[in-house]
Amino acid sequence: MSFRALALALGAALALLLAPQTLAASARPLTLTQALASALAANPRLTAAERDIGMAGGRRLQADALPNPNLSLDVENVAGTTSYQGLDLAETTLQISQLVELGGKREARIAATSAGASVARWEREAIRLQVFAETTAAFIAVLSAQRRLDVLQAQVDAIERLAPLLQTRVQAGASSAAEVSRARVASDLARVDLEKAKGLLATARRELALLMGLPEAKFGPATGNLHKVNAPPPLQSLLRDAQGNPQLTRFTAIKAQRSAELSGAHAKAVPDVTLGVGYRHYSETADSGMVFSLSVPLPVFDQNQGNILEARESLRRAEAEEAIARSALISQLGRAYDTLKAAHAEIGLLRASTIPGARNAFEGIETGYSEGRYTLLELLDAQSILTDTALRELDALVAFHTALATLEGLTGRPVSFSKGKTK
Repeated sequence: MSFRALALALGAALALLLAPQTLAASARPLTLTQALASALAANPRLTAAERDIGMAGGRRLQADALPNPNLSLDVENVAGTTSYQGLDLAETTLQISQLVELGGKREARIAATSAGASVARWEREAIRLQVFAETTAAFIAVLSAQRRLDVLQAQVDAIERLAPLLQTRVQAGASSAAEVSRARVASDLARVDLEKAKGLLATARRELALLMGLPEAKFGPATGNLHKVNAPPPLQSLLRDAQGNPQLTRFTAIKAQRSAELSGAHAKAVPDVTLGVGYRHYSETADSGMVFSLSVPLPVFDQNQGNILEARESLRRAEAEEAIARSALISQLGRAYDTLKAAHAEIGLLRASTIPGARNAFEGIETGYSEGRYTLLELLDAQSILTDTALRELDALVAFHTALATLEGLTGRPVSFSKGKTK
């Protein structure tokens, strides 16, 4: 093979480094939609959230139940002395009594458990969005690891194709032995990077499999388009959308629950009434009669003040927690937005200037090399720069799409991009 033909082959291989990702054919490639469906169906946190909803439903059902009536049997004037030894003078009373809750206790209890069920449903929705964002980020990690492996494999292959030519030039006296050593070092370093990339891909696939509820990553290569990016929308529109995040909206139900608990604490200060009605039989005269009873505890020592204070502070704590969650959400959204915007700008610069410049530089050195104006090591350096720009673009693409997944998880909807040219 001539120097010119080998250089052209090298250029073709390097052109693949900057091409959109292409994956080898697989019987069962994995799409993002499939990964999300599997994760949402198998994630144990969502299963636990479903059980929380069921538990809240049980508490709501129990809160609606009335207190059970009480049945009592009293036998008096028995097992005594003299005439009271037997049952001849016994007085037998059979009575049923019912506790009557006053002060709105039952209504407050029902309101609190109903709000608790709403909290459980909102928390399940918040977990669902978290699983969505985490799975999307893990899927992007697999896509990028596959692409990185392709880029580094192309670099190794290109260096190995140049090694025999370099050895021939050394034998012909056109190159020094030092150049052979330099090429060997470049080849070894490229192989080290390649092995590291294989490890990163294995890790990324395993983590995605865990999120999908799979014991092993037996799925095929992930398929998707990392190269498509759009101009970010205004930050304010994302902040408005984020106000509907379940992490915030659940506080409406939480405050309703705490408010109902406060009402219940006030209601417990109101004494309940126990009403009873019964039948009494007198053995001595064989007479009988009805018995009516009413009992009311006197709130002299315990007026439930401690529980009222606790419930009031719990409501205030919920209000403070809402403010904390809102600030944390805005901060997280702001960081993701800044990452998205910076990555978009970096990708634009790389595609507009850096990558074309690196390609032009390589092509110029490639042409000069065929004319004897550059050494093979200078060609390798140009190749290395071209590889670095491809990896730099890949890192920016990963940052862009990971930030995008975070934003969609925070807003609970797809991001509506600004009108403009898609890159």
